[in-house]
Amino acid sequence: MNAPSHGPTSHSFISQRLRLHYVDWGNEGAPPLILLHGGRDHCRNWDWVAQRLRNDYHIIAPDLRGHGDSAYSPSGDYSMSAFVYDLAQLIHRQHLAPVRIVAHSLGGAITLRYAGIYPENVLKAVAIEGLGPSPAMLAKRGELDVQGRMRRWIEEERALAGRLPRRYASIDEALSRMQAENSHLTPEQARYLTVHGVSQNEDGTYSWKFDNYVRSFSPVDLMPEDTWKLWSNITCPTLLVLGKESWASNPEEDGRIQHFRNARVSAYERAGHWVHHDRLDDFVDEVRSFLA
Repeated sequence: MNAPSHGPTSHSFISQRLRLHYVDWGNEGAPPLILLHGGRDHCRNWDWVAQRLRNDYHIIAPDLRGHGDSAYSPSGDYSMSAFVYDLAQLIHRQHLAPVRIVAHSLGGAITLRYAGIYPENVLKAVAIEGLGPSPAMLAKRGELDVQGRMRRWIEEERALAGRLPRRYASIDEALSRMQAENSHLTPEQARYLTVHGVSQNEDGTYSWKFDNYVRSFSPVDLMPEDTWKLWSNITCPTLLVLGKESWASNPEEDGRIQHFRNARVSAYERAGHWVHHDRLDDFVDEVRSFLA
């Protein structure tokens, strides 16, 4: 699998005083398509997908705040509401609506909320394991009352404040960590993602680009019922993708599919959480047909 030979151009926009980065694959005038990455990832993880779809769409892939080449939040605010606002700003400032969106994990959760807030702005949505915690995981979290959740969050934030970004002596050392995270990646994929996912420190070592504070989940968020209400507001066709070797729960089996008006589930064999890497060709074929 070869990396794209002609890459995208880099741009930025402002959201809540943060300068956020995105790449543009050209083909202006074609229907817009946003590719939105997941947590602790970066926009260049979509390069193989973008290379295959760039002739059909005007593709824009942003780096979420605190990720890739986007600015860190000075306050460490990585709440879902902040991420949704950033997506709304990108679509508003670049005049992308109505738009198609393909998103992964955290990006999928952001997309589904945005599509429920502005259903008229989204034509098609693909969410790879983007429904967030399963009902079983939510029930586990619900065992803590609001005091417990707030105390745990404060402790997590304090711990992260003292956690320095890990330093790797070489690209190869960081590459080993990438491969351990997803055993389905080919060596070529893993190296490409690592090269774009790290920056070099002054002493010559390498660290991941994402802000350590993105590891902490805000204790203040929508109640599950409110999230389900937003899902039920979505009017566009929605494709919910998952890998059968992932931790994610199948929405057809756990009941979450009932909150969508017009959604179907596509489960991939021999795939984990990163279906768009693990089954690239099959995924792109399905998405191309779905988006059209």
